Amino acid sequence: MPKKKIARLLKNPSPANSLHQVLGQSERVKDMVEECADDLSSVNAGLKRELTDGDISPVVENALEKTEAVEGKVQNASKELSLVNMALKEEVHERTILQEKLAAEVKQGDEARHASLHDPLTGLPNRALFNDRLEHGLAHAKRNGVSLVVMFLDLDDFKSINDTHGHDVGDIVLTTIAGRIKQASRDEDTVCRHGGDEFLYMLVEIRSERDSTTIAEKIIAMIEAPCDIRIRDINMSLVIHPSIGIASFPADGITAESLVANADKAMYQAKRNKTGYSLFSDLALSPD
Repeated sequence: MPKKKIARLLKNPSPANSLHQVLGQSERVKDMVEECADDLSSVNAGLKRELTDGDISPVVENALEKTEAVEGKVQNASKELSLVNMALKEEVHERTILQEKLAAEVKQGDEARHASLHDPLTGLPNRALFNDRLEHGLAHAKRNGVSLVVMFLDLDDFKSINDTHGHDVGDIVLTTIAGRIKQASRDEDTVCRHGGDEFLYMLVEIRSERDSTTIAEKIIAMIEAPCDIRIRDINMSLVIHPSIGIASFPADGITAESLVANADKAMYQAKRNKTGYSLFSDLALSPD
């Protein structure tokens, strides 16, 4: 079943709930019919007692027969309503089970899709989702003649953290840094864990080079705030230094691959020079 149709079914009033309402109405009608049957039975019994000692005229006898016939029909209607209500209850039960299964399958599908497009450690988009959004961002930038920036971010000497303190500490550092980069980003931008201690950051509609460097400086400042870690009864404070490479569309590349590759090159330049960040445009102009 198409996902949109499933979503509509879940969003709209439940068929099981609608049937449940019908069942409630039918139960109330059944109760009214039973009350009518009881009333008719009482009336007929009273009439018979009143007429036992006297002569019964053909008209009265005929009327009594008719009311007894009506009583029988009402009782039969009550029995049929009981059968209908039992069938409705079974239908409500079956539909409720089906709806619960459908909701569980949709949730499972959404979770599987989310897992396939996000990094399991940090929860950030993975490379597949980043590449998809980057392609859409480039298409938008080309149509509207606006700029787009890709930042490639790497954590300096991160391997030593894993070697010295263990991967558990390294994972906490990565999760903390991922949260800080995400916090520094805008809603329309995309932050991705590229792999290991590398992150990618796509910024759309950046107006100037200075805007890019200002954002890079902000990210560096946030990342370099001490990471206070408590694990295995050990407290430690680690200061992480990042290196960021910046490539801009269209000046530094017009494809997703070229922008990521050039931002990567600029990042290594920043790491070598210990400058925090580097622009690919400066690297391209360097005599080296």
